[in-house]
Amino acid sequence: MNESFTDEEFAFLRHVRFGELPERIRPEDVVPMTETDPRRDRPEPDPYPDQVLPSAG
Repeated sequence: MNESFTDEEFAFLRHVRFGELPERIRPEDVVPMTETDPRRDRPEPDPYPDQVLPSAG
């Protein structure tokens, strides 16, 4: 069963699934953001790089 929908039918199905879109943000309402949390894609640097930890074995 390979159904093909028109653009209008896809628009209707999107509306049924997701509802109304929020209003578009006006350019004068956009403000620049500043990240305040540390990055999570890299580990924190080692605070004691010269410290040797005892082995567990």
